[in-house]
Amino acid sequence: MNIIVCIKQVPNTTNVQIDAETGRLKREGVESIVNPFDEYAVEEGVRLKEKLGGKVIAVTMGPPQAEAVLREAISKGADEGVLVSDRAFGGADTLATSYALSCAIKHLGDYGVIICGKQATDGDTAQVGPGIAEMLNIAHVAYVKKVESIDEKSIKVERMMEDGYDLIESPLPVLLTVVKEINTPRVASLKGKLAAKKAVIKVLDAAAVGADTKRTGLNGSPTQVMKIFTPPQRQGGQKFTGDAKSVAAELVKKLADAGVV
Repeated sequence: MNIIVCIKQVPNTTNVQIDAETGRLKREGVESIVNPFDEYAVEEGVRLKEKLGGKVIAVTMGPPQAEAVLREAISKGADEGVLVSDRAFGGADTLATSYALSCAIKHLGDYGVIICGKQATDGDTAQVGPGIAEMLNIAHVAYVKKVESIDEKSIKVERMMEDGYDLIESPLPVLLTVVKEINTPRVASLKGKLAAKKAVIKVLDAAAVGADTKRTGLNGSPTQVMKIFTPPQRQGGQKFTGDAKSVAAELVKKLADAGVV
């Protein structure tokens, strides 16, 4: 059984800065890493491969430098890396990203399970995984904390809920979005690092995956980020002292002056 793991290159959250003039994230000179939640997706894909056989294919959409996260996935057990890269994909929101990745996955074909991290740290929307599943018209289970069992036809998983978990059985193919409670990602071995260094990364553009460029990048994005800014720092509050009646009257006056009441 082949397993596809979707991963993303994101800025290291400890180094994120905002350009005061453009209001956009500063990416130049900022360290990029594998989206932390995707580390668990890669590990779970490799564990399923070790149980069932087949291969793990890591897929990412991004510029040429995103190849680095594919090599990291290979160093930790993935068998292949596929970079979905084209200027036509630039500026994509979650809908356009889901579409481009679904086209790439259709092009690859022959998969039983698709695994994604629950969300990306640079967007925190948790929309791309479910979006891919919808566009592929396959089953989807979010917030998976454990794979109970799996065979060639079905999978049973625990889905994390606020007050416990749901036990869900689904036919294959299926897309899972996983949480960090699912496993502990392994450290890359020397053998894995050597394999990653030698690996040939397949690059697929819009034409290769048969994507309609009217649905990719900015063209296919109904939502656009116009500006990112740091919220102003909170100022100190005002403290009222005195008896309850005078404090209440002063508070009401302040609220009235502010137009709140």
